[in-house]
Amino acid sequence: MGKVTGFKEYTRQLPTRRPVEERINDFFEVYQPFPHTNVQQQAARCMDCGIPFCHTGCPVDNIIPDWNDLVYKDRWKDAIRVLHSTNNFPEITGRICPAPCEASCVLGINEPPVTIKVIEQTIAERAFAEGWIRPEPPFVRTDKRIAIVGSGPAGLAAAQQLNRSGHSVVVFEKNDRIGGLLRYGIPDFKLEKRILERRLEQLVAEGVRFEMRAHVGHNIPAEDLRKDYDVLLLTGGAEQPRDLAVPGRHLKGIHFAMEFLVEQNRCNAGDAVENQIRATGKNVIIIGGGDTGADCLGTTHRQKAKSVQQFEIMPPPPPERHPSTPWPLWPLQLRTESSHEEGGVRNWSVATTGFTGDDNGNVKQLRGIHVGPPPKFEPLPGTEFAMDTELLLVAMGFLGPVRQGAVEQLGLELDGRGNVATDANYMSSVPGVFAAGDMRRGQSLVVWAISEGRKAARAIDLFLMGSLRRK
Repeated sequence: MGKVTGFKEYTRQLPTRRPVEERINDFFEVYQPFPHTNVQQQAARCMDCGIPFCHTGCPVDNIIPDWNDLVYKDRWKDAIRVLHSTNNFPEITGRICPAPCEASCVLGINEPPVTIKVIEQTIAERAFAEGWIRPEPPFVRTDKRIAIVGSGPAGLAAAQQLNRSGHSVVVFEKNDRIGGLLRYGIPDFKLEKRILERRLEQLVAEGVRFEMRAHVGHNIPAEDLRKDYDVLLLTGGAEQPRDLAVPGRHLKGIHFAMEFLVEQNRCNAGDAVENQIRATGKNVIIIGGGDTGADCLGTTHRQKAKSVQQFEIMPPPPPERHPSTPWPLWPLQLRTESSHEEGGVRNWSVATTGFTGDDNGNVKQLRGIHVGPPPKFEPLPGTEFAMDTELLLVAMGFLGPVRQGAVEQLGLELDGRGNVATDANYMSSVPGVFAAGDMRRGQSLVVWAISEGRKAARAIDLFLMGSLRRK
């Protein structure tokens, strides 16, 4: 695929990030434009490998070698057609996906892998610029009505697939804007919301209806939707945060990461957020070293924190792929995001033991201790410490869907991890009620949510119509 000798002639290139001193003063995306000629050269590195392992690494089964070849040959319109055949929102995954496909790239065995993620994003952006992406409403409508609860990536992907199959689709969103995690969970410096708006306009033009401020299980009884619709699809995500049960957790100034990130995204959208959680001029500590913690880190830089410390209970990963995760597995290795490049201190093998506060009930110090390796994380005597802080953000991941509301009202069975249990066809324990995305599989990637939404749509179409029809 691509140029036969391309992988020998060209080295891996990526778009450059804007200078740190510039980007920490705004919430625009951190990457600078990457010329199409550079993208074509990177596509030329894709080899004609016998088995393209990038397919196994991609949750939506992107046909990566094919569109790499088309980009190299300057057939961009054909490339977006192939890309859209598996991925509803490549301009989004091309920005925020960690690219497990690249970790599985055959070239990556002994050379830097193909820049698949950048090529994917560029194909989509070129298609929008050229006007190749247009609404695709169905030619014929069925009499089936589907309610989708949640407008994150799983819900949006399912909505588009089911609507294009001719069904009438209504998406119910508890917030005042559509997008779920894409709207309020991901900072603008990673995904500017104009990118999301562009796709939402396409879905509306295709016939998908959206109901905002519609919190199913609260101001809208879940049973009402069961009565009014042929199928109910739950894609509400895994919003139950993992908490930290230590002394002093009740103190003011300690917040879950999503509280902090949502408020900043609302400000970026032009909303007036009363008593906004802000890091300005404060000593900030972030507990959690994953993607959410990195998002908090980048946001605190832009809010001009006095200092930022990030704590992680795990030991530091190795700088290169660890032998325990050989190709084509997702590698265990240290990753430096743009937020880490901007500042802050990363602390490893640290457990939080408690918090102390001042006379007004505000958090004043974090108390912690260094620990040994997993799985025991045994405290190391003599390594106790205290660190001053005025703002502490808990970014320790999520424990599955919120049970109060639709899940309880519908009486859905949960699996051993607390997620909505489904069969192989994405149907829950209640007939006609389906689930997809993080609500079904637990906290995961946006690209997995898109995959789940597409597969659930396929299963729902079969359930309603008795046979699979070409979409």
